Amino acid sequence: MSTLSQASILKVCYDQWPPMTIFPTKEAPDRGVVIDMIEHIYVSKGYRLEFYEVPLARGLDMVSDGLCDMLPEYLYSKNSDNDFVYADEPTFAYDSAFVVRRDDLWRYTGVESLKSRRIATGPGWDYSSMSVDYQDYLDDPKNAEFVEVIAGYDDVVDRIFQMIKENRVDIYADNELVLQYVLNQLDLNNELILVRPGLEKRLVEMPIFSKEIPVGQRQALIDIWNKGRLAIKGEQEESLLRKYQVSLDK
Repeated sequence: MSTLSQASILKVCYDQWPPMTIFPTKEAPDRGVVIDMIEHIYVSKGYRLEFYEVPLARGLDMVSDGLCDMLPEYLYSKNSDNDFVYADEPTFAYDSAFVVRRDDLWRYTGVESLKSRRIATGPGWDYSSMSVDYQDYLDDPKNAEFVEVIAGYDDVVDRIFQMIKENRVDIYADNELVLQYVLNQLDLNNELILVRPGLEKRLVEMPIFSKEIPVGQRQALIDIWNKGRLAIKGEQEESLLRKYQVSLDK
């Protein structure tokens, strides 16, 4: 059960998705844009945060079991039937983009433009909330020879960027802020470029809260998030993004 009522502790489970959520190290203690938001919003209301860095599936289980009070980002689905409750305000509604080699003139104009392109993705990654057509194209066995599924742990996106640079795959789609961050971290701006348009719809990510929290306490936490997230839109939001060298305007 949640310990909020006893000690105003908010237990936060999160996975690795730089620059939005980052597992800190001794040398690099920052936890990411969204975790900074969570900290700013709840610490100002008297909460102490406890963080649990876990894979996404484990984090969802911990929220479901009440071992964590919340997980700060999860793909929004209006048909979701899980053991958690969404907040009302998203963390972000992300635009997507593609990354290609800098000299590549290809641009996305729908799934017909994907023909003969070598597409990189991760195991089980689901783009259907941004484009059902794109996900169907990835899943279609007829296109299997052009879809490269890159297995691994926290370094999959980094490896995909290197593979594009080495001409082993051609394109990769993701949240635009993630692409900006990885491009900067790998110092590949001379070799690779972000191109738009991305996929047809925005990627909407929401905080989720455990159903094991008593209803009144849970709603109080959701209300704090909703009001706090609205309050930091604009310059404060941009300042948090600049800390990680990404911007909504790039």
